Amino acid sequence: MNLLVTGAARGLGLELTKQAAARGHTVAACVREAGAASALGEAALQYPGRIRVETLDIVSETDAERLAAKLKAEGFVLDGIVNNAGVLLGRNGGIASLSMADVRRTFEVNLYGPLIVAKHLTPLLRESESGAEIVVNISSEAGSFSGAYGGDYPYALSKMALNMFSKQLSEELKPRGIRALAVHPGWIRTDMGGPAAPLSPEESAAGILNLVEGTTRVPAETFFVDYAGRPMPL
Repeated sequence: MNLLVTGAARGLGLELTKQAAARGHTVAACVREAGAASALGEAALQYPGRIRVETLDIVSETDAERLAAKLKAEGFVLDGIVNNAGVLLGRNGGIASLSMADVRRTFEVNLYGPLIVAKHLTPLLRESESGAEIVVNISSEAGSFSGAYGGDYPYALSKMALNMFSKQLSEELKPRGIRALAVHPGWIRTDMGGPAAPLSPEESAAGILNLVEGTTRVPAETFFVDYAGRPMPL
């Protein structure tokens, strides 16, 4: 499979890239600044020919257009896209102290970024009679009504919007044999999740790749699942 992963410089994105390459897939691993992604560079050396480091600021349509044109010119047809890049801002305090700058930046990265990537990169996805091609949007249990806990407004609202986008996108791409899933990766030990998180990036990445490969089956009517393919409440 040819995959595209955003936010591949560290954390879950880096682990997804390494495990995908180890499974024999070829990954366009996207980062904002290629020179700053030392761990990704090391992984590319470990898996020669399977990891191609690409520069992509997901909030830039210019970047997305450029990358899409480059991949198309090189004949790099996609089987899957994982929109992993995200931010977690404005956690402290309640509505009275909420920074609207944090809200805007969070939506720019967590929602508009995946929209931009999908707009310009989904045309490169193969059509599939089996429905094997896929877009995975890394979401969160915070993006559900049933999981509302009062706070984390920028993150929770952006992930709820991302879930809706995933459903909309899945309906649009269905005639091409492509589906879109919103995936809760679990609470994982990354810079975002913190050291107290119970789940390792390795375990989450393995589960997500099983979804991408189709070894973990998800019913056609389901679009919001966790990393193991279990349905998430809306």
